[in-house]
Amino acid sequence: MIQRDIYSSYYEYNSLDELPENDKTLVQKAMKACKNAYAPYSGFSVGAALELSNNVIIEGSNQENSAYPSGLCAERVALFAAGSSYPEIPATSLAIAAFSNGSYTSTPVKPCGSCLQVLAETEQRYNTEVRVILYGEQSIYLLEGVKNLLPMAFIKSEFFVKRG
Repeated sequence: MIQRDIYSSYYEYNSLDELPENDKTLVQKAMKACKNAYAPYSGFSVGAALELSNNVIIEGSNQENSAYPSGLCAERVALFAAGSSYPEIPATSLAIAAFSNGSYTSTPVKPCGSCLQVLAETEQRYNTEVRVILYGEQSIYLLEGVKNLLPMAFIKSEFFVKRG
């Protein structure tokens, strides 16, 4: 069952089987990426799968470090890997899943502020929205663009001040 929330712009699905096949595959890759996380301190493994417009999928997982905050979130691992390996190819969709205490989270985990800001700049860089799929075992959110998660993003055009 698909529900549209009238207060914020996202669609909610009740199970993975309700997603279109391409989105389902992307979420499954994010779930698989959780297994590659290095999370010995938090025990909270996050996986991300980023699809590019050329249909390449880049996976990322969170990588912790004892010298906090030297680690990196799964979303930025995937976004930066894509920017490095495919600098001219825009991202189209990003799926995120989290695993903790022996199971995937029941509700979707949202990206942190740093990841949202990087995603906002990625959209601006390629002049395109990136669909965001947030997976939880009991609900899945699909958002059309980062503006639905970060409505007041700091964007490049705002830090050039016109004088005189």
